[in-house]
Amino acid sequence: MVRPRILGQCIASTAVLALVTYLGFVLRVDLTTVSFMDLLLVVATALFFGFWQASLISLLAAGSLDFFFTLPLFRFSMSDPHDWVALGAFQITALAIGRLSAKELRSAREAAFHRTGMEQLYELSRNSLLLDLHQPPGPQLVILIQRIFGVEAVALFDEHLQRQDRMGEWYASEQDVARDCFLRDSVQEGHSANKLERILHSGAEPLGALVIRGKINPMVLDALAALAAIAIDRHQSFENEERAETASKSEQLRAAVMDALAHEFKTPLTAVQTASSGLLELGGLTDSQRDLASLIDDEAIRLNELCTRLLLTAKLETQRVGLQTGQVNVPELIAEVLAGRAAEEVRPRISVKTEEPALTVRADRELVAMILVQFIDNARKYSTPDTPIEITARTGHGEVILAVHNFGPAIQIEDRERIFDRFYRSPGLKDSIPGTGIGLSAVRKAAEAHHGHAWVISDEKEGTTFFFSLPTESRRKH
Repeated sequence: MVRPRILGQCIASTAVLALVTYLGFVLRVDLTTVSFMDLLLVVATALFFGFWQASLISLLAAGSLDFFFTLPLFRFSMSDPHDWVALGAFQITALAIGRLSAKELRSAREAAFHRTGMEQLYELSRNSLLLDLHQPPGPQLVILIQRIFGVEAVALFDEHLQRQDRMGEWYASEQDVARDCFLRDSVQEGHSANKLERILHSGAEPLGALVIRGKINPMVLDALAALAAIAIDRHQSFENEERAETASKSEQLRAAVMDALAHEFKTPLTAVQTASSGLLELGGLTDSQRDLASLIDDEAIRLNELCTRLLLTAKLETQRVGLQTGQVNVPELIAEVLAGRAAEEVRPRISVKTEEPALTVRADRELVAMILVQFIDNARKYSTPDTPIEITARTGHGEVILAVHNFGPAIQIEDRERIFDRFYRSPGLKDSIPGTGIGLSAVRKAAEAHHGHAWVISDEKEGTTFFFSLPTESRRKH
């Protein structure tokens, strides 16, 4: 069936040919001039309408020349070679000009199509910068894409949020079209030329999938998918920054509360400790009263030490600690810690091994002592009763390494990093052994403040060993 537009073009060209033929015949124009006029008409038809329209006009032009301007007149003979030359010239001209015209028209249409696509991409990129990052990007993106590109339907799957958003009309079998595309990790375009799919990536990491039904340049679609991926990635980055900022504020608040509570506890604890020590010094107590006073005194000292650790932890958490560094004799510091009340219960079970009596390191003496107290306290709580506890100090690879080893329940692999997080305790032990979950986090913070490390190895047969490393002066210089 001939399209109305083509039929109209053919009728218009034929009418012009008829006019040229009539004027040439009435005015007795010679054959050469009429042939030239017909050739111009063929060129114009091929240039503006196309090859097939020009081919038809060339046949009609050759026929009119033979019928009206060559002898015998008013008869179709096509016996003169001039007729065949004219027909051949008309057809060749129609073919050449038609092909060139079609190519130019196609290039012009493609250029306009690309220009429109670039304008649409620019508008999308500008609007994507105005997205509300507090809201999921999917619903906002599908609305923008359908409005700007004028496609029939859009579906977008965000893997991070595990949600799919759609706009437009989708068939019942296409309810999860974007999610399915992402799960396949491949695109399928052969089954439907009107539906295009793209996997959204940020580098090598897949972020989601985009499916569009409608007419759109595949190259423009690639750029559109890249813009959608950037928008999703921006939302994820914003979420991470917001989460980190919230966590930071929460940590600062917790540290401030911890610092305030520790200071508040210090005053009454000092009064309790002074009163209990005073009762013991006054004498005149019965054995039961003396035992109770001693218990109060011991626990007041323990609480006072815990408050001191809390204060140090609060300073470490808020990075307000100023290291009071100096040369610390490691064997002397270990002996000092063991002489304190913190190691009193397990002192008979502890053995110490050091490479040399004069082993020293530049560090904050109070923080290193706190770390040793924490390691010894952990060994006291979690070791099997009456099993040995070993403290070692050695040098290696530009570090001084302190370690506390004990025999007890093994720490699971998945918990060996997490136990250094504040308030975290191993699920298998937190209900049976009391604790706060802040001691080891303070150890790691103290290690980082010294540019060192804290870690643990644990095995059911070999036992558990906590390590703390401090860089030596030679390593610091490098």
